[in-house]
Amino acid sequence: MIKMTMAPMLRFNLMLVFCFIGFGANSQNKVWSLEECISYALENNIQIQQNEINQKISAQDLSAARYGVLPDLNGFASHGYNFGQTIDPFTNQFANTQVRTNSVSLSSSVVIFNGFNNVNTIKRNKSNLEAARFDLEKIKNDISLNIANQYLRILFNKELLKNAENQLKVTQVQKDRVSKQVAAGSLPEGALKDIEAQYASEELQLINAENDLKLSKLNLAQLLRLESAEGFEVETPPMDNFESVSNLISPASLYATAVDIMPEIKSAEYNYYSAEKNRGIARSGYTPTLTFSGSFGSGYSGNNREIQGFTDSRIVPTGGFIQSTDEPIVTLSSNPIFARKTFFNQLDDNFNTNVSFRLNIPIFNGMNARTNVQKAKLQVQSASLTLENTKLELRQNIESAYVDAVSALKRFRAAEKSADALETSFNYTQQRFDVGLVNSFDYSNEKNRLSNAQSELLQAKYNYIFSTKVLDFYQGKAFNLD
Repeated sequence: MIKMTMAPMLRFNLMLVFCFIGFGANSQNKVWSLEECISYALENNIQIQQNEINQKISAQDLSAARYGVLPDLNGFASHGYNFGQTIDPFTNQFANTQVRTNSVSLSSSVVIFNGFNNVNTIKRNKSNLEAARFDLEKIKNDISLNIANQYLRILFNKELLKNAENQLKVTQVQKDRVSKQVAAGSLPEGALKDIEAQYASEELQLINAENDLKLSKLNLAQLLRLESAEGFEVETPPMDNFESVSNLISPASLYATAVDIMPEIKSAEYNYYSAEKNRGIARSGYTPTLTFSGSFGSGYSGNNREIQGFTDSRIVPTGGFIQSTDEPIVTLSSNPIFARKTFFNQLDDNFNTNVSFRLNIPIFNGMNARTNVQKAKLQVQSASLTLENTKLELRQNIESAYVDAVSALKRFRAAEKSADALETSFNYTQQRFDVGLVNSFDYSNEKNRLSNAQSELLQAKYNYIFSTKVLDFYQGKAFNLD
């Protein structure tokens, strides 16, 4: 009975295990496209995340500058006791007992004119925010280029590995054939040793190709910040079509397009504009500052008293006498009765309002204003040179990328002809080797020449592909291998 009950539960648990194993294998063996690699890297790159934080900080600086033109508003409240002789601030009388005081106030001030300091600060911080935004775009472009380069390196190493495997298979067939001929006595033992040495050399090349492919996958996985490169695979799109040199856009046309869209140019332009506004901020140190302020408040004193009434009247002699009768002179007298004035009555009585304008005229401040202006001018000159140098570097990079693309295509065409010619030559050598007209050394030498030509062809092919993608990048096109 117990076995009947546990059996369904056991099957259910096994199904869960297999589901999780299948899910883990599918997620681990995901095949990545170039677009997915770039998108994933842009979302998880630490440098990008840090620059996004810097951009948010710049946005907060801009908000602070905008709020800085608004009036401030501050409240004040106090509650205290005084022991010993003092002048009561509300009754203006001496007091030598414990006195409790309270005061409350509300004040506000606003800068009416300060040489357009606030306006220029807002414009400068806005420029800094735009520069930070384009700096972030520049980093994203650099990372995308790096990802594309590593992605193509994987594809290159894949084809190298495939070639190495094919070469080893051909040599294996020849080794088996020579081994049979040596056993039959038709070839000397040295022929077998030569072909075995060739096989060992190509086996080493295969191992190196496998290691290069694993290392290139590891490099890309690390750029993507994957936890493990185990099972990491990329798509292999068809890339057999190549553009001719005549289809490449001229460097001048590329530069005309790139100078309007490249983020490093935009960042340098906004940094220059920011330096201009910073100079305006420095110049405001020469101008007067007009500030309006106002406040109102009230207070309470425990020593503030008021008359509540008088004691009963009584006859009190004045100390004088009537001369005719010698009778004393008297008068009616009564003493006032004091009581502490209530808290809210004092607030009403002590309420005060203050309004004022303040004009601050700089006359001499240790040459600080002049020094700041001179520094700001130098910063403008530096920003101008940075902008000019950034444009120069962009033009030089475009010209170099164009020359690289043209050279890579020419190299590919030459390598393609060389590989075709050597393949024909190798096929002829192999036929002669099969009938014993060519020795093992010549056969191996011809085979190595073909292998080197095929490797050079692959390298030229992927160099050209990457060069054309760089030219596409300067046109603002997205990275893809279509």
